[in-house]
Amino acid sequence: MEYANQESKRLIYRRATLSDIPAWADFFVDNDRLHFFDFDLEKSKEELAEQWITVQLERYKTNGFGHLAVELKSTGALIAMGGILPREINGQPEFEIGYSVNPRYWGNGYATEIAMTMKDFAVSHIDSPRFISIIDLENSQSAKVAVKNGMRILFQTEFKGAPVNIYGIENSKKSMI
Repeated sequence: MEYANQESKRLIYRRATLSDIPAWADFFVDNDRLHFFDFDLEKSKEELAEQWITVQLERYKTNGFGHLAVELKSTGALIAMGGILPREINGQPEFEIGYSVNPRYWGNGYATEIAMTMKDFAVSHIDSPRFISIIDLENSQSAKVAVKNGMRILFQTEFKGAPVNIYGIENSKKSMI
């Protein structure tokens, strides 16, 4: 299975493109969780969407990973971005399972479906002893998703200047937790 062409029960995953900017700009409307991100909220929603997608395009080139565009199978609507992100936490290389869902699609279990799909891909295709999710201490919704994804809190640290919990799950093929 190729990273950028996956499916889950209700979702299709593909590489983001610049043509996704208008649809992804909707993520920045009425989203009370934007403070969990390292964004310049003085920028327009279109500028923020372009910045987000441009970063993913660079990640695809650099290491083959990054947030993928996530569409509903039933409608083709772009509802989320999710994927695997190489990170360095406290000097250690890690692979983060991350996701961001458009607020109008919250409460439908999409974040959990995305997280589980990415975890399954990571365990099957990435040689790493564990996989993590970086979650702001105040982000209780993402903490619930991490727990549903089989993760537990490993430690607390700072990431991009904010206190976070590092949730993690062992790679059943290579363990270090």
